[in-house]
Amino acid sequence: MKCHELARRIEELQPEATSRDVARLCLLLSNSTEELDAFADTRQLKNAWRAMSLKLQAATDQHAAMTSELEELASSDPRKFSPEQIWVLIRAIKVQSQILQLYVGEAAIDV
Repeated sequence: MKCHELARRIEELQPEATSRDVARLCLLLSNSTEELDAFADTRQLKNAWRAMSLKLQAATDQHAAMTSELEELASSDPRKFSPEQIWVLIRAIKVQSQILQLYVGEAAIDV
């Protein structure tokens, strides 16, 4: 299965989806498997779609929480960072890596 075929299937299942949403879902789904032909089965496509949606929502929620913590951290003096503030930075890197992994399809760095 090619990306345009997957996009067509997604549009059939969710006709109200924007082009951007369809493209994003094609990328995320294609990065989640080695065999796109498995998505010819509607049930497998829906299951993968749900699993990817959950992963993306979790990563989005983590990103929102980290953004808030980073904004607070940005207002402090970096020369006086506490160990907890350093851990905030490390967690932020890990969250960014997880989101990047979803879109690029490569392993995240292990922090």
